[in-house]
Amino acid sequence: MEIILYLSIALIAVAFMVLVIYLAKTLKALEGTLSSVSTTLVGLEKQLDGVTKETTELLQKTNALADDIQDKSERLTSVVDAVKDVGTTVSKFNGTLKNLTSSFDIQVEQNKEKVSQIVQWSNVILELKDKWTERKQPKSEVPTEKIQRVRSR
Repeated sequence: MEIILYLSIALIAVAFMVLVIYLAKTLKALEGTLSSVSTTLVGLEKQLDGVTKETTELLQKTNALADDIQDKSERLTSVVDAVKDVGTTVSKFNGTLKNLTSSFDIQVEQNKEKVSQIVQWSNVILELKDKWTERKQPKSEVPTEKIQRVRSR
């Protein structure tokens, strides 16, 4: 029985040694994997630093662009307000012009008869003047002024 005990202990020792050998191989493989992961993480850290810098620059440019857009929007608002004021002024001017035109039309309509009488009296006066100048001229001469007036009518 002692032999069995020694053999059992030897078998346990061999099994423990095999276990230690496989455990050592597994730990070596794990060390390589962890080393590769560490290298990858270092590369990712560098890339992340680059991305962070680019993101910071992009954010600064975006803020500058937003400020520029805000400034231009405020300027455009003042231009739109000015154009609106011009439109209002033109509209008021058109209204005033319409009022003046209608007032003028009403006055012309009301004074139509007076204007007609003035035109008739002016024609009478012109004819009297022509006759007066005709009498003053010798009878052999034909008044050229009268011929011109007759042609223009």
